Amino acid sequence: MNKARRNPLNTAAAHAILLTYTLIALFPVFVIVINSFKTRKAIFREPLALPSPETFSTIGYETVFKQGDFFLYFQNSMIVTVCSLFLVLLFGAMAAFALAEYRFKGNTLMGLYLALGIMIPIRIGTVAILEMMVATGLVNTLLALILVYTAQGLPLAVFILSEFMKQVSDDLKNAGRIDGLSEYTIFFRLVVPLVRPAMATVAVFNMIPIWNDLWFPLILAPAEATKTLTLGSQVFIGQFVTDWNAVLSALSMAILPVMILYVIFSRQLIRGITSGAVK
Repeated sequence: MNKARRNPLNTAAAHAILLTYTLIALFPVFVIVINSFKTRKAIFREPLALPSPETFSTIGYETVFKQGDFFLYFQNSMIVTVCSLFLVLLFGAMAAFALAEYRFKGNTLMGLYLALGIMIPIRIGTVAILEMMVATGLVNTLLALILVYTAQGLPLAVFILSEFMKQVSDDLKNAGRIDGLSEYTIFFRLVVPLVRPAMATVAVFNMIPIWNDLWFPLILAPAEATKTLTLGSQVFIGQFVTDWNAVLSALSMAILPVMILYVIFSRQLIRGITSGAVK
């Protein structure tokens, strides 16, 4: 309280800094959206100008809906992203709880082994992954993408969540055990609600690479029925000619889920990132 009275502008300054960073981060999104409603000439002539009656055009959105099955691509991306995030959070939280709660021989080595995925990109094993998917008949299926993205996101999830699991009060968990609660009940009803900010942080950090990925959809699921939004947008990018109106329109619509996620989890995300930074 005394520090707050000596520095009455701290809160206002913090909000001003946050607003500034937010505007800087949203500026590229703003540029993409306004250019998606302009003619091709206006995009290159005045890329930072707002659409005017002379330059306004929806040809990009019309092209997206006519030439590609945008709603199917969007549905595929949503299914892959939501299912992958659910599995990453579920298995990541369970593994983190086991590493933080139970002491056994090889606990530290197991944690280091699970964290290796952060340092070693999963794309290095693309050939082996493709061979596995071919052998199991999962090529051109959304399940192949879900499995790969789950494996990709688990190392970061375990690394982050295990640190938060260690901060959960042992007295609370022991009280639950005394009351006869099972370990699963303690995990889902006592521990998970307390680490919700960390889980929101993990979800956001994993959602962006999954939603924007082009590599694995192109290799594992390039069929028309399993194309994701990012892969489907590539149809408008040619070797010699690029339909910038359609590309910008597709990107504008693809940004919406990411923005909605940030709005929903913004408070939990900030709490998860800054937890422990200020005591």
